[in-house]
Amino acid sequence: MVLNPLKKIVDLQKEGKNVGIYSVCSANKYVIEAAIKRGKADGSCVLIESTANQCDQNGGYTGMKPADFKKFVLEIARKNGFDEQKIFLGGDHLGPLTFAGKDEAEAMADAEELIRHYVGAGFTKIHIDTSMKVRSDAKDERLSDEVIAGRGARLAQVAEETYHELLKTEPDAIPPVYIIGSEVPIPGGAVGSEDTGVQVTKVEDFKNTVQAFKEAFKKAGLGADVWERVIGVVVQPGVEEKDSGCTEYDREKAKELMASIEEFPTLVFEGHSTDYQTKMKLRELVEDGVGILKVGPALTFAMREAMFALEHIEKELFYGTDTVLSHFAETLDAEMLKDEKYWKKHYQGSDLEIRMKRKYSFSDRCRYYMPTPAVEEAADRLLGNLEKAGVPLNLLSQFMPIQYTKVREGLLENTPIELIEDRIINTIDEYLYATHQKEIM
Repeated sequence: MVLNPLKKIVDLQKEGKNVGIYSVCSANKYVIEAAIKRGKADGSCVLIESTANQCDQNGGYTGMKPADFKKFVLEIARKNGFDEQKIFLGGDHLGPLTFAGKDEAEAMADAEELIRHYVGAGFTKIHIDTSMKVRSDAKDERLSDEVIAGRGARLAQVAEETYHELLKTEPDAIPPVYIIGSEVPIPGGAVGSEDTGVQVTKVEDFKNTVQAFKEAFKKAGLGADVWERVIGVVVQPGVEEKDSGCTEYDREKAKELMASIEEFPTLVFEGHSTDYQTKMKLRELVEDGVGILKVGPALTFAMREAMFALEHIEKELFYGTDTVLSHFAETLDAEMLKDEKYWKKHYQGSDLEIRMKRKYSFSDRCRYYMPTPAVEEAADRLLGNLEKAGVPLNLLSQFMPIQYTKVREGLLENTPIELIEDRIINTIDEYLYATHQKEIM
């Protein structure tokens, strides 16, 4: 059996090398293309993940099944001449998450089908997350580690069966590696705005999770070779974004948890919600044992910033003319008001505060509305207007000064799409500073 290159992260970490990988958790076309372009320029690999609510056997909120998402990513890679062997695709929070309103039998059957779609499509990094309750679970009792692990092992069995089926048609298919555990808010961000403080995962809880899953895998008949492909455990190292800031990583508070990973020679930590950490804090996380840094909202937030900046340029450039403007920000907010389900329970406060959060919150709930036809039409008009007229340097300097400097230095082409993607790359570079992921392959 061939080895999954992601296992090298563990090997390098255990050798004392501060190497990790950042994971792009987004289905946004500008974000994915920016990551691939930056990977090509950097000579490094790229890890892109889809969550269970983005893509599932029914299409998720993106309308894409896992195979569709893979095709979507690979088409962008081919367009940019990027080596497909350096792209890793992952499935995040795979389990009964989106089926939690059903009883266990039905919810787990749907979760199994979800896993089949991901592994069958060739995704090679699988986060098994069975930490959420389903309808038949007792509402006033915590799910035990044994129940969570038992359900997780059941999904791992399905993943292994699907992988072996895949080998019949793709003999060189890379075996999946697994991530276990869930010490984070639900995918998409925390609910509500109250800051109750971020609690670092207790060492005892981390160790209990590992032991419960190891025993459940063995009980399910999954051999040692499968357990060796469990490379990461999700923990909460004490980081989380808020509407207008974030809780930064504090080494002192997390030191006991981080020291405990040294007892597990085949594991690293996976850190979710590392968005908006400074590059120095990201580097500290990798140095301390977090081999996988997940980032999602911070990348689409950067994309939204670029779109808003370009709209300001558009307004100034075409002021008083008969050019039909995009009204991008206005259209985006109108779509959010038309359908509140992706932001209503996340944003609290006065009407003015909620209006501000819809546009500018670090949790970036507006990303769910970018694929709507009205917003895409507004975006296309914005880009078309600026492509036709060009972006004047004086306005570029005013609204996108970092990109202005790169254009002046001949490092960046002055086109709307290049400007958007380079703004995203500003954020990506902070992760590359932390991960040194060129060393993986």
